[in-house]
Formats: sequence, structure tokens, C-alpha cells
Amino acid sequence: MNTVIERLLDHRSIRSYLDKPVSDEHLRAIIASAQSASTSSFVQAYSIIGVKDPVRKARLAELVGHQKHVEQCPILLIFCLDLHRLERCAELEGIGPERTRASLESTEQYTVGVIDATLASQNAAIAAESLGLGICYIGGLRNHPKEVAELLKTPERVAPLFGMTVGHPASPSATKPRLPLEAVYSEEEYPPEQEIADQLEKYNEVVSSYYRERTGGKRHERWTEQMGQRLANPSRLHWREFLASRNLPLK
Repeated sequence: MNTVIERLLDHRSIRSYLDKPVSDEHLRAIIASAQSASTSSFVQAYSIIGVKDPVRKARLAELVGHQKHVEQCPILLIFCLDLHRLERCAELEGIGPERTRASLESTEQYTVGVIDATLASQNAAIAAESLGLGICYIGGLRNHPKEVAELLKTPERVAPLFGMTVGHPASPSATKPRLPLEAVYSEEEYPPEQEIADQLEKYNEVVSSYYRERTGGKRHERWTEQMGQRLANPSRLHWREFLASRNLPLK
């Protein structure tokens, strides 16, 4: 096993940071690494907004659910779906909206942008961790997307998707056990239902044990219990409406 794989397998979310800035050299390396990620058809349909201002971070911390590490981290990277830049490309080439609207408002182009942003973010995460920094993804940006967009002054056809706190870890955290490899990887075809059920039961035991050890017996829920409750209590149902308000109607 090489050092790259060892680094990947050692990933953990960091939610406590030292009062120490991320150097410009490291930040540029992280962003350059993000840009080197694969991108569908070379469209690069994403933008990254770095937030360092304490007042703006404090407001974002409120909007994402009062997550203190958003306010505490030296920099919050916000990954955005960005079709605005593509629209500008067409305009510069004399191609008007009557020819680009169908593509820009399609579910396919939205999906391409989301995938591009996600691939870029994971490259950024790996780069940051390789430099001894810690990161934590922040999906809570979608709790109040309108307010986030206004705070970041994003134009139409741009949607802030998620954030990533970056900084020097103040304290270590444990790695969470993932699903067994056999539960997520199969060859030639999707696995049969009984095999899925068996893998889930095995994983439930692992997750329950993890929580018991980490909390001194105060928590012991199963993974299927967590996921079942998550599905039974839907969240962020306003997201599609927000996208439409940003001229991203997903046709």
C-alpha cells in the first residue's frame, strides 16, 4: 500500500481548528489540485468561493445550523454549480439565449455541474489533508440557500452546493467505519436482495459497536435505523424551488 492510499483510508472529519491561518501557498495548492480533477467535456462547470471574513463566516455558521467549526475555521471553501460562466462563453461567441436556454436549463447540464464541483472538492480535500490540514464538508449550506446566495452575491445560474471547512486540526477525531467493500462493490451486475440484507446486518453490528465505544454506551443505534429515520423525515424540499429561482429549472 502506498502513501496516497494510506492518506485516503485515514480520512476523518475535523470540527475543531487551531487559531492559525492556512498559508496562501497551501491555499493555492489546494485550489490548483481541485482544478486538476476530471471534468465532463472540459466544461469545468463550478466555482469555488473562499470565505475568511469573520463576520461572513459567523453568518454562514448560523445559516448552516449553528455549526461552530464553520465560524472557527480559518477558511471556508464553498463549491458552487456554475453555469453562468458557460452562458458568458456563448455570449462572447455571439450565441444567443434562444440557442443556449434548453441546455442551460436541462437536468443533464445541472448534473454535470454538480459532478464537476464534487470531483473538484474531493481533490481539494485530499490535497488539504496531504498538507497536514483537516477538512469537514458542510451540506448545511442548502438549509437556507437563498440567504447564502445573497450573502455570496452569486448571480443567476450559480448555486452554492456545499462548503468545506479547512484548517489546522486542534484535536484528532476518529475515523468512522464504512460499509463493507462487498456491500458497495459487485461485478457484472447488482447484487441479490438477500446479499444486501446480510451485509447490512453485519454493518449494523460494526456501527453499533463504534457508537458504544465512542460514547461510553450512551449511543448504540444501527446504521439502518439512522438511514430509515432520515428517509422518514425528508429535508431541504425547498432546493428545487431555489434552483428555479436561480434560473436553473431542471427541465
